[in-house]
Amino acid sequence: MTDRRTPTWAEESELRGGEYERPYAYEQGNQQDYGQGQQQSSYGGNQQQPYDQGGQQPYGQGQQQSSYGGNQQQPYDQAGQQPYGQGNQQTYAQAGQQSYGQGNQQSYPQAQQRQVANESLRQYVQSAPPPVYPTYPVHDEDAAGGRQLTETGTWRFNGRTSEYLDQVTFQIYAPFDPYARYAAVESEPEAEAQPEKPGYTLPAVPESAWSLDNRRSTLLGRWILLCMLLIQTGLSLRLRGTAFQDEALYIAAGHYEVGNILHGTPVPGDFEGYFSGYPKLYPVLAAMVDSVAGLAGVRIVSLLFMLGATALLYATTRRMFNVRAALGAAALFSVIQSTVFLGNFATFDAAAIFLLALAFWIVVRTGRSHILAVVLAAPPAFLAFGTKYAAGLYLPTLVVLAVLTAYRHRGMLALARGVLLGGAIGALMGVGYVYAGSLGGISQTTTDRAKGTDTAQTILQHSAEWGGLMFLAALGGSIAYVIRPNMGEMPWVDKKGPGRFRRISLGLLLTGTALLAPAYQINLQTEISLFKHVGFGLLFAGPMAGLGMSRLVGPHFRHPQLGIMLYVLTLVFGMVQAQQAYSFPDSKEMTAILRTMVDRKGSYLAEEHEVPAYYLRDKVDYDQWQSTFGMDYKDKKGKQYSGPDAYRAAVKDGKFDVIVLRGTVTPEVDQAVTDALRGNAHYRLAAVSRFTTSKGDGAFRIWVKR
Repeated sequence: MTDRRTPTWAEESELRGGEYERPYAYEQGNQQDYGQGQQQSSYGGNQQQPYDQGGQQPYGQGQQQSSYGGNQQQPYDQAGQQPYGQGNQQTYAQAGQQSYGQGNQQSYPQAQQRQVANESLRQYVQSAPPPVYPTYPVHDEDAAGGRQLTETGTWRFNGRTSEYLDQVTFQIYAPFDPYARYAAVESEPEAEAQPEKPGYTLPAVPESAWSLDNRRSTLLGRWILLCMLLIQTGLSLRLRGTAFQDEALYIAAGHYEVGNILHGTPVPGDFEGYFSGYPKLYPVLAAMVDSVAGLAGVRIVSLLFMLGATALLYATTRRMFNVRAALGAAALFSVIQSTVFLGNFATFDAAAIFLLALAFWIVVRTGRSHILAVVLAAPPAFLAFGTKYAAGLYLPTLVVLAVLTAYRHRGMLALARGVLLGGAIGALMGVGYVYAGSLGGISQTTTDRAKGTDTAQTILQHSAEWGGLMFLAALGGSIAYVIRPNMGEMPWVDKKGPGRFRRISLGLLLTGTALLAPAYQINLQTEISLFKHVGFGLLFAGPMAGLGMSRLVGPHFRHPQLGIMLYVLTLVFGMVQAQQAYSFPDSKEMTAILRTMVDRKGSYLAEEHEVPAYYLRDKVDYDQWQSTFGMDYKDKKGKQYSGPDAYRAAVKDGKFDVIVLRGTVTPEVDQAVTDALRGNAHYRLAAVSRFTTSKGDGAFRIWVKR
């Protein structure tokens, strides 16, 4: 069964009108009788098809043809139209008549089969449900608006085209309407379903976590920084020990300087001539704190300086890059050996590092401010140099950095910024030199220091041990910065980032600054104070080290274990190395013994005289003590001696009331004094105070004049 509602075995000749095919029209209210077909006589003669009472032509499955001769006339309806049924009518002559015996003749059995088939078709049509036929206005072919052929090939009746807008109706009437056309009406496209709005939308993920300095990242970074500062505090405070030689010297000198400033009392010794910093700066501050809180209070001040340096390094790196790099820089710097050590060490170094960090931060912070704002970095830079002359080695770094931080925004005008900073620092130094008086310590301790015997290999090896991990992180950060300018570290600049020349210059400047102290001391062939000076250079290498740690971890904390491993290794090395360097001889027992032996009338020789001079300053003046670092002596016979011979002659003459030796600081002088004491009737061994350091066991031997 096909889509049409007729059997597949119904021939086209029974459904169409052959060559006389004409369109049928349905009159309003007049419909053909469907289900009954016209039967033709089976005999000869012309027969007229009857019409029903309603004037309708019986319309059936097809008109039956006569199997004999005779002419048949096809009836027409009142409108003159030929009845049109499902089947095509067949004639036996050109005019619709066929004589029996002429043309094609059908045998009786064939006619009988045709009659049976027609009867079956009639029964099928009767059993089918009656269709609903569309109605058209009454029309006349000759009248205006009658049948017309349109440009598209369809017929138009009285202005209307035989079109069917419904697919089902078209399938019903298409077999009967030769001019039927299905005019499909495109349905309006359904509106696309709008996706439901999610209840929560994830924020856009940046290329690198914390790449934007928003309130959340800033607050989180500060909390993590606070944890790092607490770890740094614990590592420094775990160091224990009595006053070191330098600590005792600077604090004691500060007390004398305060007395000179307040009361005009003379200062014993030429402190300006051999101090590594101006004696009226840090020593005065240390003496004031010592008067209130003692040595522990002075060391707390050093801890505050180092904590401030770490915080300033964090702020500087955050300004240059982002919070992640800033945390990396602060994390590494806070646990290296020099930072941990100087955090509980009362000397010039902690204050000088803090002042350098302050100047460093000002230079970076004012990079996009008015060009004169960079002058604000000159006072802390000058004070850093005055506090510790070795800090002058890093002043050129600040001047060049002033140019690089402004070059991106000011172009060649940034050169004027560097000139302003350098000129301001130079002017302050000139004024300080005029009013400070003698500064012989600059040449004796810094520029013209006596050369030692340490090899370059030894200095490089120890430098690598004390700061190698952080330096490697800075080197890696510099290389990564040159290769790729941005990984979310600088969100306030465009994606293109700084130029390659500026990136290379910045990496070389900051990372190369870490090599200044080792290079300088290789030139001096001495590693004295190298473990402290390494921290100065690593302060400036800190931003690149933090960037290297950030790149090592990767965007979105892809490899956090690598950053943790680097931090833990640096912490372990720094903690162990600081403990080894902080292992001073315990002088508590020794000073307790000496307190019962000294007064303000005697003369005393001590290998590290600064320590007893500090602890016993309430009973002994500073100028009553003689060190083993150098002396000139004229014996009783008037002969002049110097060096070890001077000590030998003085001991034989019984010049000193108390002699304290431990035999490791000045071996040659110690040997000369020991030889002079052997068999000497003027002295007796009064006490031996033993101690233990990281280098082994030792003892203070105390001789008293009989």
